[in-house]
Amino acid sequence: MKKDAGTVNLLELKPKRNSEWETGENDQVVLLVPKFREGFLGKWVQPRLSRPYYRVKLDAYGSYIWRACDGNTTVFEIAATMKDKFKEDLESLYERIGKFVRRLDESKFVLMDGRKGDT
Repeated sequence: MKKDAGTVNLLELKPKRNSEWETGENDQVVLLVPKFREGFLGKWVQPRLSRPYYRVKLDAYGSYIWRACDGNTTVFEIAATMKDKFKEDLESLYERIGKFVRRLDESKFVLMDGRKGDT
């Protein structure tokens, strides 16, 4: 079976954080999501809000993955180090990490380096 030329292997991509964040309770990551990202509201209203961000608290797994999204580490490498740290089955980790990283990418919280056409 031949691979499609446009197919991207998620495990080979290198996610890079693209959102502000801070460390919360128990050293877990809290993403700071702007209430307004674009247009008039993003440019003029967002900076004037007393609470300009939604706060998204990540669990231990999500926090670990988020910190590893440095733009140099592949999803495969993140999974391998998580396997050692959390003592999880690698198959279930791949599925969980894949869903989480795809969600971060869709929400523009990370940028994915390594896709065809990226430089």
